[in-house]
Amino acid sequence: MFRAASRSLRATKYRPKRLVEPARMFSVSTIRTEGLRLNSLDTFTEEESMFRDSVKRFAVDVVGPKVREMDEKESMDPTIIQGLFEQGLMGIETSAEHGGAEASFVSAIIAIEELAKIDPSVSVMCDVHNTLVNTILRKFGTKEQQDKWLPLLSESKLGSFCLSEPASGSDAFALQTRAKKDGDHWVINGSKMWITNSHEAEIFLIFANVDPSKGYKGITCFIATKDMGVQIAKKEEKLGIRASSTCTLNFDDLRIPADNIIGGEGKGYKLAIEILNEGRIGIAAQMLGLAQGAFDKAVPYTYQRTQFGQPIGTFQGMQFQIAEAAVELETARLLTYNAARRKEEGRSFTKEAAMAKYWASQVAQHVSGSAIEWCGGVGFTRETGIEKFWRDSKIGAIYEGTSNIQLQTIAKFIQQEYSR
Repeated sequence: MFRAASRSLRATKYRPKRLVEPARMFSVSTIRTEGLRLNSLDTFTEEESMFRDSVKRFAVDVVGPKVREMDEKESMDPTIIQGLFEQGLMGIETSAEHGGAEASFVSAIIAIEELAKIDPSVSVMCDVHNTLVNTILRKFGTKEQQDKWLPLLSESKLGSFCLSEPASGSDAFALQTRAKKDGDHWVINGSKMWITNSHEAEIFLIFANVDPSKGYKGITCFIATKDMGVQIAKKEEKLGIRASSTCTLNFDDLRIPADNIIGGEGKGYKLAIEILNEGRIGIAAQMLGLAQGAFDKAVPYTYQRTQFGQPIGTFQGMQFQIAEAAVELETARLLTYNAARRKEEGRSFTKEAAMAKYWASQVAQHVSGSAIEWCGGVGFTRETGIEKFWRDSKIGAIYEGTSNIQLQTIAKFIQQEYSR
């Protein structure tokens, strides 16, 4: 559905209608620079709006009925994964030539946000697959690698990004996994930890050091398949995003063809840094969608629940809390889409991505926690699903760079700007 829609829209390129402006207008300020119209951050192309509507329908109709069962079983329903592929949501930016939707980066962010409004577990699966796995192959893979792997990743095979290890979390480049050359193969030994999608994935991007004497400059990215001998070990039992698998992986003399190096020997650290900056915008979108999902579930209840002769949402104390949450949501949305647009425009976005991820994760925890309180005892039960949003929110401050790492990144940019 997404592939057909995006191709149709590309054939008839979307152009916003030109507004006819009166001679004097005091209520509207329109800025133009040589034919460029500057729009608000919540202005989307026709294609992006279609993506939002379609993903929303899929999330509500297909994902929604399975959320509680998947959470309690701590397992992703295979039909959800299949549905994501069938809907074209696993190759959003990938070219049509490689089976993808060939849509914008913002479209990917929209999809992640809309899925998270219903189930952040499904959202992060889609996020990691698109913004990390697919993007590395699209940006750094050879033509032969793209022709081989991207169609599989677009149409049927789930991908996993394998960087973190027991001794290398925030210090990602202290990894201990090693790779040694053996003829026309590389042999990998080591382990990975906290790996998203790993239980269901069939394609793995593995970061290993080919020359420890060079430090992080020896880190190299390899592509492997499960049937090569990737061992799925312990599956973590987590506080939140339970349906999203998080496992330990072991590699014992894992043989990978030399052609499966992505980006060249010793270039893995560069790939990881660049890709994780993009991935942080994806996590910001996930946390934004999560917070909005909790808000959308809880607020209507406050106008239905009556105490002391009036809906609880009409008491001033509640009104102020709801209003503050709405402001927080809007600020997180603006930060997230500003970072996404900057990335799409080819401008620097590392600081903006860090800001978006940091703030969206804070907002997700605050809004989802408040949503429980607004609904009282009902919000504390599993029946409503509101408490799940709060449990899911905690991971936002941890993965793809902790909140402290985001603040450190932001502070470095401030120092560079003001210490000249």
